[in-house]
Amino acid sequence: MVKERLISLDIFRGLTVLMMTIVNNPGDWSAIYPPLEHADWNGWTPTDLVFPFFILIMGVAIPFALPSKTFDVATFTKIVARSLRIICLGIFFNYFGKIQLFELEGIPLLLARLAITFGVGYALLGNFNSKIKLYLALTIFAAYLFLAFGGIEAYKEVRLPGVLQRIGIVYFFISLLYLKTNQKTQIITAIALLLGYWMLMTLIPVPGIGEANLEKGTNLAAWLDNALLKDHLWVYSKTWDPEGILSTLPAIATGIIGILIGQLLNSNISKLEVLKKMIITGSVLLLLGLLWNSIFPINKSLWTSSYVLFTAGLGILVFTFFYYIIDTLNIKNGFKLFLIWGVNPMIVFSFSQIIPQGLRMIQFQNTQIPSEQINLQQYLYSFWILPSFNNPMTASLAGALIYSCIWSFILWLFYKNRLIFKV
Repeated sequence: MVKERLISLDIFRGLTVLMMTIVNNPGDWSAIYPPLEHADWNGWTPTDLVFPFFILIMGVAIPFALPSKTFDVATFTKIVARSLRIICLGIFFNYFGKIQLFELEGIPLLLARLAITFGVGYALLGNFNSKIKLYLALTIFAAYLFLAFGGIEAYKEVRLPGVLQRIGIVYFFISLLYLKTNQKTQIITAIALLLGYWMLMTLIPVPGIGEANLEKGTNLAAWLDNALLKDHLWVYSKTWDPEGILSTLPAIATGIIGILIGQLLNSNISKLEVLKKMIITGSVLLLLGLLWNSIFPINKSLWTSSYVLFTAGLGILVFTFFYYIIDTLNIKNGFKLFLIWGVNPMIVFSFSQIIPQGLRMIQFQNTQIPSEQINLQQYLYSFWILPSFNNPMTASLAGALIYSCIWSFILWLFYKNRLIFKV
């Protein structure tokens, strides 16, 4: 028997996406409270939980989205199309700020970029049949590759990896794994990925550098990123990427843990038994992650195996709390804010990164320093928000919260009018 949609999962997803929006949009990147920043390297902060939580949630949702486990051409086409659409959305964010058209500048260029954004967004979020979705996504993906590797100056250093790109890749593999294998095979695959990644990172010498290591820029994952995606990596490093190639392998294990939890929830055992198993599973994974941390440190940028177990365990325990309160005790009051965020995550992912880039393109003369230009984002923060606070970190947080409130209103309108944008 297939269970109804889990409201607790939507709410957990909403909390995760809201947290992502807050940490990705501070008023001032130089003034951030430590919990709202990523760990510099080893270790973790609450911010480092957002991405793995979202992948875990995606994995949990798959058994509900594909309950019959039917694998045919139509299902495969649907999975490939959805994966590519997610990947293409993620890549577009990196292209937006580099789009050049007919030597346009300033507001005309912004309008042109927004028009292209609307077209790409409609192609990747529009409700077409699976074949049209696939053809459109393939066309857009081919265009990205041509622009990146075709010798065009504006795009020769555009970043190709990213958050949505990793989500799309993980979705593809774990969907196929769920449809084609049993739970035993899924568990073995997750273990093999985590152990295999650990051995690759700690035993294989790094070409041109020497012994295996886990340091910034000199580890095996960084070498592979630079070898295969040179000039198309994270702008802050240029030589490695936190969503790079090799570190996507353990991210697949995060998704597999999610589909295992989804199958547990979609089984015919009692809710009390489900709760017990989730608490035990989450606690065991959390403990194993902490133990493994001693020899393979918890590290978000490397997505280490200890990081997978620790974040998955913690994520399962947080989700168990919501599942108990909302789906077991049937207490739903007080969670509407998270619900409206949880049912429309892709629209936030798609445009929350475009809007700040657009605001930065609108520039005018700084009235306080006539010789300088100031963009609209800087102006709104510097003159409307910052003066109200003595602590610059509090002001920065206020900027993020105001931005999130604006999105909350937009998402409430979508929810009220039953507008749900799916990839």
